Amino acid sequence: MAKPKILVVDDEKLVRVSLQKYFEDQGYPVVAAEDAAQAAALLAEEQPAVILLDVRLPDRSGMELLQEWKEAGVPGAVVMMTADPKLDDVKAAIKLGAYDFVSKPLDFDELHVTLENALETTELRQQVRSLRDEVRKRMGYHEVVGTSKTMREVMSFVFKVARSEAGTILITGESGTGKDLIAKVIHYESTRAEKPFVAINCSAIPETLLEAELFGHERGAFTDAKALKKGLFEVADQGTLFLDEIGEMSPFLQAKLLRVLEDHGFRRVGGIRDLTADVRVIAASNRDLDRAVREKKFREDLFYRLSVISLQLPPLRERKEDILPLAEFFLRHYSQKFRKPIEALTEELERVLLNYDWPGNVRELKNAIERAMILEEGKKLTPVYLPIRVTSPAAAHPGSGATEPGAAWQTLDDGRRVPRWDIPPGGTSLEEVERMLVEQALKQARGNQSQAARLLAISRDALRYKMKKFRLEEVK
Repeated sequence: MAKPKILVVDDEKLVRVSLQKYFEDQGYPVVAAEDAAQAAALLAEEQPAVILLDVRLPDRSGMELLQEWKEAGVPGAVVMMTADPKLDDVKAAIKLGAYDFVSKPLDFDELHVTLENALETTELRQQVRSLRDEVRKRMGYHEVVGTSKTMREVMSFVFKVARSEAGTILITGESGTGKDLIAKVIHYESTRAEKPFVAINCSAIPETLLEAELFGHERGAFTDAKALKKGLFEVADQGTLFLDEIGEMSPFLQAKLLRVLEDHGFRRVGGIRDLTADVRVIAASNRDLDRAVREKKFREDLFYRLSVISLQLPPLRERKEDILPLAEFFLRHYSQKFRKPIEALTEELERVLLNYDWPGNVRELKNAIERAMILEEGKKLTPVYLPIRVTSPAAAHPGSGATEPGAAWQTLDDGRRVPRWDIPPGGTSLEEVERMLVEQALKQARGNQSQAARLLAISRDALRYKMKKFRLEEVK
């Protein structure tokens, strides 16, 4: 296995040549620079794992270079070299991000140990970055997809908020718009990314249990409290706590939450000692909290405390440009998950997806694509296996310009479900309705005439007659 590359930056030729020969004898590839300008060029071109950097260079200070590289996110470990080591310089270099500081004349054996340790540290950092990226992917962070102007503006704001010091953030929007994913983006793009991200749905847990979940409980605090339990505020210390459906929280717990947000202090259930936690709280709700405040169903002071930074996620129907990119993303995801070589969306499917209003937003679109991917057998994804609420012509948005007659389902007194047909404003003919039904049945049956005939409750001969009448022999 090839050893990682070393960059030596020193204005003394003897030092450069000696270091280059020594480490090349150890099997390391080495490049050398005599000044800051050469070092910058080699750094960009060679991407060394370790940089041996002299404090004094003819054109720049080594300390200035170190600060510049670390601010730019250069991944290599930097070991500073100097003939005149001072404690203040050592402290400053370490503070700026240097791995270590060595004195001249150099002890090559000692330097070798320093370099090996620096390489090990660099490798561990790379592994941490890889693991963090894997966690982001596993947590669904990568599913935030959007090319519309609206979503670009939303994500720009999200990244700005993530890197800020905001302690409380409120995310609102309809169910299925991706509030949980945005919360993860805020966490993993913040300085708290390496600390815990803890989520809880406030509507899924009874009030009596929710208090113990959030703040913990002491042993014996109640009947089933057989041992001390840390609450989620303690677990999320230095990280992020995501409170989903905050609008469902009881007034009693709203008051306790407000105290934590104001004072960072709380007590476990049954406890007498105040505890503190440094937690960024992200709250989310699909309810209109402004209205809930006016109706006295949500504390006004808590609402204002949570909404110091607020973000409204737009519904999918207001950003139609994102429907197809999202559908293609989910197609790739499920193609890999289900090991199906389905390559693309058909034009017919794209038309159906764009004509539907998606009241369940991104979550509904994801579930619809998943269902279709499970059942699809061809090379392209068709609308055949989408839920009927999506494929029904009546599902099209009223302003979409659809001119075909549309059917919605109705239940008769005897319990039977039958189509309820809506005649378009411009009118239509019975023959056109019949042609459309025959064509739809053939497509749903993927050209299987016996199955299409059963869908229409007619004989196969009757179906073949209608296919010939409407010239639908090639429909599949």
